[in-house]
Amino acid sequence: MKTQKDHWLKKSYQKTTLETKLLVVDQILNGQLSTNFASKKYDVPRTTINYWLRKYSTLVQQNTGMGKNDEIKKLRERIEELEFVKDFQQDIIAEMELITGVDMSKNSLPKSLAKEIELKKKNRSKENGSINALGSVNKPSTKESKPNKNNN
Repeated sequence: MKTQKDHWLKKSYQKTTLETKLLVVDQILNGQLSTNFASKKYDVPRTTINYWLRKYSTLVQQNTGMGKNDEIKKLRERIEELEFVKDFQQDIIAEMELITGVDMSKNSLPKSLAKEIELKKKNRSKENGSINALGSVNKPSTKESKPNKNNN
């Protein structure tokens, strides 16, 4: 039976080997374990595991030799690359919607992206002689707008 003094006693933990620390950090970073579950499984306080994670991230940064400015530059380049890919995909979707006449983006994409695609479609339809994805030239048809004299 616990007494009032037991409540104030600090829990003692065993020293953890480097291999165990790296194993725990690796499992957490790979998503195999949560910090809480690792704490219970390995009998280590969560704060200690968080400390290991911080130490490991700074160790990795030092080993890669990448400073914050280099990391920011790399992330900006990645953002530019992803924006290019997004624009390219939106162009393809807009072109396919113009060709097929089916609004795919309204039902399957977030509203903000669907609006961007709608603007691209409007810009493309305004252009005369735009080239579609198949390589043929899209020009407004004049046959449909003119009445046919032979039908009378």
